[in-house]
Amino acid sequence: MTQTSRETEPRSGEGESGWRSDVERAAKDFVVALSKTPEFEAFEHAYLRFRDDERAQEALRAFQARQQELQAMLILGAATADQRAELERLREAWMAEPSVTEYVQAQASLSMLSRAIDEAVSEKIGLGFAAACRPSCCG
Repeated sequence: MTQTSRETEPRSGEGESGWRSDVERAAKDFVVALSKTPEFEAFEHAYLRFRDDERAQEALRAFQARQQELQAMLILGAATADQRAELERLREAWMAEPSVTEYVQAQASLSMLSRAIDEAVSEKIGLGFAAACRPSCCG
């Protein structure tokens, strides 16, 4: 009878529950460490500022409402140049709000950090970590 790698690898706890608790503890430690990074803190601050900015929220609602009204025409390529220009003006007005700009920049910085973490973890485990965490066609 051959042993699987899980049976031969050392674990700090008894059985699968010990292995799972080690992973859960490491995941919690990782989350705490990530939440203390400047990138995450800036993202959280920017999100709260954007969420509470009524002017930015109104600009977003105006853009989304018009986008929804034109959705079928946009999909079919039947929207007029004026309609597309109006939608673009609404999007630009929303994106020009300072809280939106800050949020987008903070999100980009956090995404760069996430990619760097993925690269470091992937190198360490010898597997594309983020890709392995995505759902597959079968679940």
